[in-house]
Parts: sequence; C-alpha cells; structure tokens
Amino acid sequence: MNLIRNYRNWRRYRDTVSELSRLSTRELTDLGISRSDIHYVARKSV
Repeated sequence: MNLIRNYRNWRRYRDTVSELSRLSTRELTDLGISRSDIHYVARKSV
C-alpha cells in the first residue's frame, strides 16, 4: 500500500507543478505565489 500511496503522491506533486508552471507570472501573482514557490506549494499539496 505504501508503494501505491507514494506513487499517487508523486503524481499529485508532478501534476501540481505542471499546472502551476503553465500559469503566467501575472496569474501566479494573483494567487499569491511566486514562480520560485511552485515546488514548495506542490509539496504542501501532497
């Protein structure tokens, strides 16, 4: 079960990074996220 949970967490992290990376700097700023914070925010989502 750990393997499945780890895989799902990794996918959620990767998908979050991908989605946030597609946003413009303006859109990220509107959300209160800087481009350098994307990985941190993605880690918190898992």
